[in-house]
Amino acid sequence: MSSSGGPISPFTTLAISHPAESVTHVELHRPEKRNAMNKAFWSLPDNDRNLWVFSPSEMVDCFNEIAGDPDCRVVVVSGAGKLFTAGIDLMDMASDVLQPEGDDTARISWNIRKTIAKYQETFSVIERCPKPVVVAVHGACIGGGVDLITACDIRLCTQDAWFQVKEVDIGLAADVGTLQRLPKVIGSRSLANELALTARKMYADEAKSSGLVSRVFADKEAMMAGALEMAGEIAGRSPVAVQGTKINLIYARDHSVAEGLDYMATWNMSMLQTQDVMKSAQASMEKKSPKTIAFSKL
Repeated sequence: MSSSGGPISPFTTLAISHPAESVTHVELHRPEKRNAMNKAFWSLPDNDRNLWVFSPSEMVDCFNEIAGDPDCRVVVVSGAGKLFTAGIDLMDMASDVLQPEGDDTARISWNIRKTIAKYQETFSVIERCPKPVVVAVHGACIGGGVDLITACDIRLCTQDAWFQVKEVDIGLAADVGTLQRLPKVIGSRSLANELALTARKMYADEAKSSGLVSRVFADKEAMMAGALEMAGEIAGRSPVAVQGTKINLIYARDHSVAEGLDYMATWNMSMLQTQDVMKSAQASMEKKSPKTIAFSKL
């Protein structure tokens, strides 16, 4: 996966590059459309052929490839152009959302459910990817953009960034992750409810104070430099340790403390047998950075 700066085959909405060793940069790349999420971005039915079959989602294909790429240890996600994303491309998607297949209520509903499940997978694949994902937001992050960033592991933004759970303004409840992940991300159910029910904008300072993002940068250039520096720090650690940490953090979020501890013990009964532990301990005793160690691919 490599890029000179624009979308590459087979992707039309994403630009993939490798700005540093073991770091993959995934850029939303429809700047002329404010990075709005169109049919190619999602997994969608092919209604043009009057068949209820789904074309591949570019995000799903991209992150499935990243998950299996031993050369990638960290992912940075950003948006091209003036803003991160305007969310769903309503003009491009209207026919699929508003004209589902089926000749009675049960069949129409069944097919709508399949469509929503495919939408959900577009972002769940990011959370499920064992490689940590750092998302860097500038300008607007609207609707589906909030679904996307809440599935990422670390969120950064620029001072001019703003976030909006837009769905109630277009007559629906957000259905691809925001209502499930946002309350756990920001830790305040009241604030999450307010944002989802009023569709008001949240600006960078409030996003930082609420925990939606962990760092705010002056501009996009500074943010991307910070994101790549952070990605380099993560990539320099043992991939066994890093990927095991991500997987167990997500497991712990969704389970009790006792269940999380039991899963962790089961996980590390094998993972502690890696040579990475001794290499890292030796480097620590010698006061060397873990980035000086040549960790094997995972």
